[in-house]
Amino acid sequence: MTPSKTTSLGRAPSQIAGGWEAGLIVFLFLLYLAGVIVNPGFFGSTEALHALLRDTSRVGIIAVGMTFVIANKDLDLSVGSTYGLIAVVFARLFASNVLDLGVVGTVLLCVLLGAAIGLVNGVLVTLLKVPAFIATLTMLFIGRGFVLALTHGQAIYYSGKAKDYPYFFHLGETNALGFNNQIAVFAVAGILGALVLAKTRWGYETFATGGNEQAAVYAGIPTNWVRIRAYLISSLAATLAALMAAAQDKGATPLYGVSWELTVIASVIIGGASILGGRGRVIGSCLGAAVVVLIDKVLRQGWPITRTVVIDGESVEVGARYTLPAGAVLVFLGLLLIIAVLIEPYLIRRQAAARFWAWLTGRRPPAAREVGGIALAGAQTRGATASEMELSARRFGKFFARRDALAIMLTLVLWLAGLALRPDYWWNLSNTFAILLNYSELALITIGLTYVIAAGDIDLSVGAVLALAGSTAAYFLKVLGADPMTAIAMGLLAGMAAGLVNATVTVGFRLPSFIATLGMFYMARGLAAWFVAGQQLTGWSEAYNLIGRKVNDVLLYFGLVLPPGILRSVAQVVSIQTIWMFFVAVIAGVVLAYTPLGLKICATGGNLRAAAYAGINTNRVRFLSLMFAALCATMAGLINIAYFRSFNPVAGQFRELDAIASVIIGGGSIFGGFGTMIGSLAGAAVITLIRALLQLNVQGFSMPQHWINVFIGGILIIAVLIDIWVRQANVFGRLRTRVASGARIGGSVHG
Repeated sequence: MTPSKTTSLGRAPSQIAGGWEAGLIVFLFLLYLAGVIVNPGFFGSTEALHALLRDTSRVGIIAVGMTFVIANKDLDLSVGSTYGLIAVVFARLFASNVLDLGVVGTVLLCVLLGAAIGLVNGVLVTLLKVPAFIATLTMLFIGRGFVLALTHGQAIYYSGKAKDYPYFFHLGETNALGFNNQIAVFAVAGILGALVLAKTRWGYETFATGGNEQAAVYAGIPTNWVRIRAYLISSLAATLAALMAAAQDKGATPLYGVSWELTVIASVIIGGASILGGRGRVIGSCLGAAVVVLIDKVLRQGWPITRTVVIDGESVEVGARYTLPAGAVLVFLGLLLIIAVLIEPYLIRRQAAARFWAWLTGRRPPAAREVGGIALAGAQTRGATASEMELSARRFGKFFARRDALAIMLTLVLWLAGLALRPDYWWNLSNTFAILLNYSELALITIGLTYVIAAGDIDLSVGAVLALAGSTAAYFLKVLGADPMTAIAMGLLAGMAAGLVNATVTVGFRLPSFIATLGMFYMARGLAAWFVAGQQLTGWSEAYNLIGRKVNDVLLYFGLVLPPGILRSVAQVVSIQTIWMFFVAVIAGVVLAYTPLGLKICATGGNLRAAAYAGINTNRVRFLSLMFAALCATMAGLINIAYFRSFNPVAGQFRELDAIASVIIGGGSIFGGFGTMIGSLAGAAVITLIRALLQLNVQGFSMPQHWINVFIGGILIIAVLIDIWVRQANVFGRLRTRVASGARIGGSVHG
């Protein structure tokens, strides 16, 4: 019998470094060379290289921790706010004019805080089943709210006291060898992280969990602990980076860590990690951090130019430097994130470089790797229990079983609470409609987001799209002197272009919607600031502002005067934007509840695979939903600048958090498949009333805005937990069933 011939599979790829890292080194060299050519005065010096390595150190250390999270098929959007919060807490604990603690106690408390943040993230994602991007996005906003609240918008410095603790603060200074100590810490963290991920059981468990969590569970791996551990590593890495910044700057500002989550995620993905999990190398992430930081420096440093200045009638040439406008760097970083995520499925998994090299050398090309997600995927429609409860309930129970009943009841309770606290303010008709004006903007955004969430996607860019549409219209009105209709048309064009990018990248390139819209979140926000050069614009034709005025103001503008009476009183308090919002809500609600498109949206979100088998064009449904969300955000942006008669670059800030919370409170499921317009509008009313109540001046006290954002973040988490455990897992129903069955068994035994 002839022995069978075996074929060797060859050497396994290295988990430390490989060809991708070599390519990154070459790319870094070429990029730095381009910086030298463009701006030799800066990049041609050894100081520039030293500054690059120093600034890469902090980003790179956070990227080391993020590699563990992404390899687990999770995401940590809170690292930037964790970095900023730890730096601010260190400043408040250590500064002599605040709490004046010693450096050892301050560092220990900061480490404990960092570990607590990581533990909270891990528990939310694993044990409480909150989607990673929702849990960590909420922690991002909560952390940013704490940063602004603790600093009161001002920097905190402690350079005088730092002289008493030279050993710690030498961490941020240059050592005897001529380089900053942060570089040495970064090198140690990178090597240690690379060895742990590539050569230890921790790394094996991480890759197994990220590659196929279900199979990892069958293999006996404690996947929940593996994912919690990754969040702890990520948060502690951000803590270490923040302590390094505290040692270097000897102070902290409210801007610490802003958009760093974008920079770090892009670094890890550029370094070769897969957003789908199961792949990642720490050395690649460190090199990716160097690439992102270098790109950022090239863009921010600009390039030298010569300008001609007229002095006393004579032209004099002077040296100057051209830098990109405000917001431009943020645009490029958002674009970089999307491109980086596309690299993995279209270049790495398909082995584009190896196939191109095989084509050049005439060899047989290697087979493309599997480009899908995980090997095993469940096909389960979520929330069936809640639907069964609603169908089987009777009389009043039928209302209480509705998914939107909680939002409706909360709206009533909050309204009565406001009336009890400040009846003089709350019962005033003009104040009531002032609250309604704030509600209209959020409700418009929520209407569109209801479609997206019901279809099983998410749109994190709605607040930024609002700002983009508003800035575009304001730019055309103020700078170009355009007429109102042209400004509205250009604002619509800008907002819908953002929606088109979101829909194309999500549906066409099959990226997770939270990644595509996260990139657009930064791009649209950067473009909004770019158009207006980071300044507030105001002072255009009042004809445009009519879409944000009261009905009576519009009538007076056209020379119509209503007679005294109820009609005029109503016209004096009801706004055009409120009427428009209800008009859009009615149409959107009818479409979602009573048309085939609405049924297709819920079917797609409930079970994408089953909907496709049923003949539904799920790509078209998701595409239209994302476009509609962009349209609603655009309309809100156009009305925003009309209502305020100006555009502020911070317009729409935190609106994505409010809108997501509104939909979930209103009965929508974060996993898709459910959503009602009445529920979402009631959810928006809950958020609006909570904000109004927290800002209400009761006996001389009102809560600052930054603490309100922290409170709203907590509400979002609670709303998601209610959706997961009360509406879908029906824990109370299970508990009642268990108690009832226990009582029956006890009764039979007693009998």
